[in-house]
Amino acid sequence: MNTLSNIYVAGHCGMVGAAVVREIVRLGLPPPLTATHAELDLLDQAATRAFIARHRPTCIVLAAARVGGIEANRSALGTFLYENLMIAANVIHAAYEAGVPRLLFLGSSCIYPRLAPQPIPESALLTGPLEPTNEGYALAKIAGLKLCQFYRKQHGLLYHSAMPTNLYGTGDNYHPEHSHVLPSLIRKFEAARLAGAQEVTLWGTGAPLREFLHVDDLARALMFLLRTENPPDWVNVGSGEEFTIRQLAEQVRAAVGAAAELRFDPSMPDGAPRKLCDTALIRSLGWQPQITLAEGLRRTVAEYRAEAAAGVLRG
Repeated sequence: MNTLSNIYVAGHCGMVGAAVVREIVRLGLPPPLTATHAELDLLDQAATRAFIARHRPTCIVLAAARVGGIEANRSALGTFLYENLMIAANVIHAAYEAGVPRLLFLGSSCIYPRLAPQPIPESALLTGPLEPTNEGYALAKIAGLKLCQFYRKQHGLLYHSAMPTNLYGTGDNYHPEHSHVLPSLIRKFEAARLAGAQEVTLWGTGAPLREFLHVDDLARALMFLLRTENPPDWVNVGSGEEFTIRQLAEQVRAAVGAAAELRFDPSMPDGAPRKLCDTALIRSLGWQPQITLAEGLRRTVAEYRAEAAAGVLRG
């Protein structure tokens, strides 16, 4: 069976889902099956089961999730756990019931312990405590990953997972309170540039190390995995490069063209001290990223400005 003949992209309006749809189109595959939140609430088990049973996709890319930055996560741990747990359980089990032969679940590098060895190998899962500020989200993603692994083992279905590092790029969320670090930096420095502000203050110390991957590179990785005959149960997807938050902020400031001084507020949380994924496994399968951070930032800043000018900025 050609499992790519009828792909359902769950979460196609989000940054990752939209990138997957673009990649499907680029590859010349049949247009994917999609449904907006208004058309299908994945928190509704009965509706999810009915939708998947009716459409019988040959493959599902499960990119739907409630996501957010440090403040959004730590202030709503229960919501992030419940909603992401329900989305994973509802879609994965409905796929099993409908006999969907292949499913790719999107996890996150936050599934790994806060003090995992660096770079973080896939084997680090469940070897230590999680980062407290996003524990709810991480637990839900771990449950989804394990559900795929166990259904694969128990039922012989090719359900597997990908663990992307920090993402940015086309379609990102720029909410002033709930966005991730890189889009938040773009918004802050662009606002400073336009206002002629003298300084920009950021949370934490600027010392944590982070890895970033453009969402188009992730989409290419996901379609690569879907064309891999016997993929790992879960695999890291990242750029292999890391920067301190200070270095990242300096690169964003340069890409935006702002002149504001950079200040940090050490009374606010840093999050995990370091998060670099070990991507040796997926690279050994034949995939590698194509978009450098410098190139990705140029593209993303240009897209941010175009969306802001058109009044369609997410967040």
